[in-house]
Amino acid sequence: MSAATTRSRTARTPAPDRLCAEAVDLARAAAEEAAAPGVVGEHVALVSEGDRVVTHYFESKEPGYRGWRWAVTVARASRAKNVTLDETVLLPGSDALLAPEWVPWSERLRPGDMGPGDLLPTEAEDPRLEPGWTGEDEPLPNSVVSQEMTELADAEDAELTTLPGTSRGSITSVAEELGARRARVLSRYGLGIAADRWDEEFGARTPMAQAAPASCVSCAFLVPIAGSLRQAFGVCANEFAPADGRVVSLSYGCGGHSEAAVMPKPPKPAPHALDTMRVDDYPLRPSDDSGSVPSQPDGSTEDLGHS
Repeated sequence: MSAATTRSRTARTPAPDRLCAEAVDLARAAAEEAAAPGVVGEHVALVSEGDRVVTHYFESKEPGYRGWRWAVTVARASRAKNVTLDETVLLPGSDALLAPEWVPWSERLRPGDMGPGDLLPTEAEDPRLEPGWTGEDEPLPNSVVSQEMTELADAEDAELTTLPGTSRGSITSVAEELGARRARVLSRYGLGIAADRWDEEFGARTPMAQAAPASCVSCAFLVPIAGSLRQAFGVCANEFAPADGRVVSLSYGCGGHSEAAVMPKPPKPAPHALDTMRVDDYPLRPSDDSGSVPSQPDGSTEDLGHS
C-alpha cells in the first residue's frame, strides 16, 4: 500500500454511525430545550464528525436569523448502545444573514459623527501630533549657560509657574510662557492630511472651481489664516457662497467671487435738447436788424427807376 493511499483513507470522512444518525428525536429535544418555543424547524441534514459522532442540523425559525441552523452533536461510546448528547449550538448556514465584521471605533468614526457631549480621545503616539516643545535647543544640563538661565528663571519668572500642577521646565509651563498653552501641535503629517482633505472638498479640481470666473486668491471675501497653511488656504466669508465659513484653497473659486459680476452704475440721462416750455417765433420776413436785409438798395434797381 502506498503512502498516498494511506493518507486518502485517513482523511476520508467516516460513514455516519447508525445509532447516532437515528437519534433525531434526541437531537430535536436538545435543540428545543436550548431555543425559544416554536423556533426549531425541520431536520435538514446530518454530518459525520468522526467515529460514532454525528451532528444533526435543524432549521431555525428565530426572527432575524434567516439561514441559521440549530446544530446538535450526539456521540456513542465504543460498544455502547446508548447515544448521548454532546453539544447544542446555533450556527450560520451558507446563506445566513451575518453581522458585518467588527471594526474598532477609531476606524468606524467618520466626519460629522460627533455630537454634543461626545469626547474623542487622541492616542499618545498620534502621528498627526507632535510635542509643542521638545527641549532640543536647550543647553546641556552641565553647561554654565544652562545653570545661569535656571537661576534667572527661578528669580525673575517664578510667577509664570503659579498654575496648579505646573512645574518649571515642564512642557505646560514652557507653553504658558510662550503664550501657546499647547503641549502638542500638528505635525507635518497632520498638516499634510488636513491640506489634502481641504483641497479635495474645496480645491481647484472641484466642478465649482472649474466653472468659476476667478479663484479665491483675488476674492475680497477670503479671510487669511495664520500659520504655514496661509500660503495655500483661507476662510470664505461670503454668506451666499457654498463654502461660507469653510477652509478653501486659494485656487478654489465659485460664482460668488467679489469681482465676478460688478454691477455697473446706471447711465445718467442726457439733458433735453429742446425747451418745450417756450414757443419759438418764426417770422415770414426777416427783421431789419437781422443782417439778412441790405441797408442800401441795389445799384441796378436805381438805374432801372431813372430809365
